[in-house]
Amino acid sequence: TLTVEVCIKPDDNQICPNFVPKNPATRNILRAFMDEKTADVIFEVQSATETGAGLGKPAQDEFATSVQVPAHKLILQLCAKGSKLASICEKSEKATPVVISSVDPDVFRLMLYHVYGGNIAATEWSDRSKDFIDAADRFGLVNLKVEAEAWYVKHLELSVHNV
Repeated sequence: TLTVEVCIKPDDNQICPNFVPKNPATRNILRAFMDEKTADVIFEVQSATETGAGLGKPAQDEFATSVQVPAHKLILQLCAKGSKLASICEKSEKATPVVISSVDPDVFRLMLYHVYGGNIAATEWSDRSKDFIDAADRFGLVNLKVEAEAWYVKHLELSVHNV
């Protein structure tokens, strides 16, 4: 006969992760992303091919292709502290959208998703890393810029023709 004795002893420095739930703060902040009901600022994002007035200023013309992106001032103030993105919406009201021009609406939406704590898919990083670098630089999002630069370098192919 074979007798097997199993004794499970947890590490004294850690609690059992299977029984202790994770802190829900990050999940709850991410759940608020694009929530129009709770948003207190609206960004009206116009792509680079359109001509608007620019960062935080009203556009001269209305564009059918503009995309409205709801956000939360408090989340921007806490998660993008000191950034241009947080400062341009400080005094705005939900009824008056903050116009953002010369940025691809999808890049802006993903940039905001990153601010809310979301993880951007690897395909987006590899396909749009240069766009993320430009947007992060423009809006003062240092963490996003560093991560985008890392992806850009990872996928950069140098040759005699593009140096």
